[in-house]
Amino acid sequence: MKNEIIVGLDIGTTKIACIVGKYDEHGKLEILGIGKSESVGVQRGVVVNILDTVNSIKKAVALASEKSNVDIKIVNVGIAGQHIRSTQHQATRTRSNAEDEISQLDIDIMTQDIKRIPVAPGEDIIHALPQDFVVDQETGVKDPIGMAGIRMKANYHVITGQISQINNIFRCVRKAGLEVAKLTLEPLASSASVLSDEEREAGVALVDIGGGTTDIAIFHDGIIRHTAVIPFGGNIITEDIRTGCSILAKYAETLKVNHGYALAQAVTQNSVIAIPGLAGQPRREISTMRLTQIIQARMEEILEYVQSEIVSSGLHKSLIGGIVMTGGGAQLRHMKQFVEYHTGMHCRIGSPNYHVSSSKDETKLTPILSTGVGLLMTYENKEEHVNSYQNPVVEPSVELEEKPEVVIPIVEDIKEELKQEVAVEENEKKKKKGTSILDSLDWLRRKFEDQFKENLD
Repeated sequence: MKNEIIVGLDIGTTKIACIVGKYDEHGKLEILGIGKSESVGVQRGVVVNILDTVNSIKKAVALASEKSNVDIKIVNVGIAGQHIRSTQHQATRTRSNAEDEISQLDIDIMTQDIKRIPVAPGEDIIHALPQDFVVDQETGVKDPIGMAGIRMKANYHVITGQISQINNIFRCVRKAGLEVAKLTLEPLASSASVLSDEEREAGVALVDIGGGTTDIAIFHDGIIRHTAVIPFGGNIITEDIRTGCSILAKYAETLKVNHGYALAQAVTQNSVIAIPGLAGQPRREISTMRLTQIIQARMEEILEYVQSEIVSSGLHKSLIGGIVMTGGGAQLRHMKQFVEYHTGMHCRIGSPNYHVSSSKDETKLTPILSTGVGLLMTYENKEEHVNSYQNPVVEPSVELEEKPEVVIPIVEDIKEELKQEVAVEENEKKKKKGTSILDSLDWLRRKFEDQFKENLD
């Protein structure tokens, strides 16, 4: 991963952000360039107009490419929207030999089995995240690799989304001339860039208030326990201001960003803000108190949904880390005090600076970029596509061949991994290798089928 150029693409309701970076020698992110454009064609995290979304993506990517001097080919993309659902499932695997150590391959096989569970019509699994394991009679195991046992169980947090919405995101990215490395749930990406390991261990609720949705991710004992997407965000606050004050949407957004408070008690002086009138009409005057009351009323509603999700997770009394607010909506003045006042829980405003060492881009890493930076941290590259600096210096004797987009190299890599696994098992227990090899070959067959289906799609 070191020196590999990675790119995250956050397709939001109000903005599209493309962030280019790489890891330094200390394992910290170095931001090379950030491109942002107005999001046209997305409502509440869902693509509603392909052409407009493609154009917005192209603008953001072109700007990020220019700033970073990187030829962007492949990106990690975020997904959200009210169609996202999460459920809990359990997988079981019976191993052939109690003396053999549990390997990553055993976990991968269980994860592949979970991804075949039936889901609601029109939905598909985006993530299958193992939470904890049971090895024989040993419960509460976080990492079973290296242990020995016959029977394995695992609890999984399964996240699903509508196939049509997933396909629309892939379609937009490909029409913009890019390939998708991985599709990542946006609250998971935000949590990667904002939360510390200590907070995940102690228990924390991440609340990301975007333009169209509010995303929630709850962690405890270092494990993801609950995720949810609420179909309300910063845009609905802007709409409330527009209708409540009878002004244009652009002025409502300016009022919210420049003069908005989340907590009415924090307004010490009831000043008056002047807004230009329409077509020669006299200007409108809006008091700070009136503006704040409108904002607070909607924020209270959003926070009620957040509290409901925290309670439904069953961890409302165990979140020592409290609530971490991020996203554009978290930048309202006195948001921290508002959350603490209404929930009684500790709160902090999270920015994506925790894992970033430096930035060559002058853009400040505010909470609005939490998802984009998190997408860099959850990035997975493909061999046939590589992001690289533009106009690279190449020795005259070196010829660069363009790799065709085929499935064979990927399958061969899997076969090689399996051969290594089988070789280890043969050296340790030659007489008991039969069943293990059959399990591996069966997994290879399923892996090949999945890879073949993905390439057909």
